[in-house]
Amino acid sequence: MNIVVLGSGGWGTALAMLLEQNQHTVTLWSHDPQKAEQLKLKRENPLLPGVQLPVELQITNDLNCLRNAELVVFAPPSFALRAVAKEAAPYLPDGVPLLSVTKGIERGTHLRMSQVIAQETGGEHPIAVLSGPSHAEEVARAMPTGVVAASNRAETAELVQRVFTNERFRVYTHDDMVGVELAGALKNVAALCCGVSDGLGLGDNTKALLITRAMAETSRLAERLGGRKETLAGLAGMGDLIVTCTSMHSRNRRAGIAIGEGRTPQEVVADMGGVVEGYYAAVSAKELADSLGVEMPICEAMYDVLYNGAEVRGMVHRLMSRAPKRETDNGWV
Repeated sequence: MNIVVLGSGGWGTALAMLLEQNQHTVTLWSHDPQKAEQLKLKRENPLLPGVQLPVELQITNDLNCLRNAELVVFAPPSFALRAVAKEAAPYLPDGVPLLSVTKGIERGTHLRMSQVIAQETGGEHPIAVLSGPSHAEEVARAMPTGVVAASNRAETAELVQRVFTNERFRVYTHDDMVGVELAGALKNVAALCCGVSDGLGLGDNTKALLITRAMAETSRLAERLGGRKETLAGLAGMGDLIVTCTSMHSRNRRAGIAIGEGRTPQEVVADMGGVVEGYYAAVSAKELADSLGVEMPICEAMYDVLYNGAEVRGMVHRLMSRAPKRETDNGWV
C-alpha cells in the first residue's frame, strides 16, 4: 500500500518506520524543507537518537507525494494540524482514507483532531484515529506495543488494523472516536500534574490518586460529548494514562517535574526541545468543561498553575481539600 505520513516529529517518524517494516511504500513528509533534507542525508531523527531510518523510507517536503496515496496519516502537533490539513487537502485523492495520530483538542473551536481534519478536507474521506500507550522511542525500537484504531466506519478501523499490525505492534479496533480522542488529549494534562507531584517529591500514593481521578474526570467529559465511559478503561484511556504519567519518555511528565521543582511553565515549555501537548490541551479542556458544566478539578488546577501563576503546593492543597464525596457514580468512576 502507498502510504504518506504528514509530520516528521518523533511519532510520525516512528510510525513511518513501522509501516515500512510492514512492507508498505512509505513517504514521510516534513513541513520544513531543511529538516526533510537533513533527514534524507543523515537518516536519523534527532528526536529518536540512535535509530537509523531505513533507506527505503522516502522523505520529502513536496505535497505532490499525496497524489497516489492509498492512506494518509496526519502526525503534526495539535496546534499545527489544521494548517497541515488545509495545505494537504488539494492534493488528496478522492475518497482516500485519512488517519489522525495527533492527540489534542483544538484551542478556540474545542474540536477533536479528527473533526479538524474533516473540516479542512471536505468531510468526504473515511477517517480513523490511532491512540494508546505508545511512546515513539519504543515503537521505533520495535518494543511490543498495543494501540486502538477507532472509526465510525468499521471497515476503516479494520483497514488501519491490517496496515499497522505486526508481531511487535498490536492494533485493536474500536468505534468510540470521541472517547478515544478525548482520552488521548487529556492524559497529557494528567501527565503534567503527575510530573508536578514527582517534582515536589510527593510519592506513589499521590500519583495513583491523580491518575485514577484524572480518568474519572475525563470519562465525565467524554460521556457528555457522546463517548462511552468504558472506553476510558481500555488502552486508549487507562493504558495511555499510565504510561504517560509514569514514564521518563513522557515529555509532559518531564515538563511537570521541572515545574514542580520550581521553574516557570513558560520556561519549561520553551526549553523542552519538543511540543508539550498538555500545555495546550489544558486550555481547550478547561474551556470545554466550563462550557458544558463538567467538573474537572485536576484539569482546572493544572490550568491555573500553567496560565494563572498558581503555586504548585497550593494546587495540591486545593485538590486534597475538596468536599468529601462518593467515589463512584452509578457503578463507574
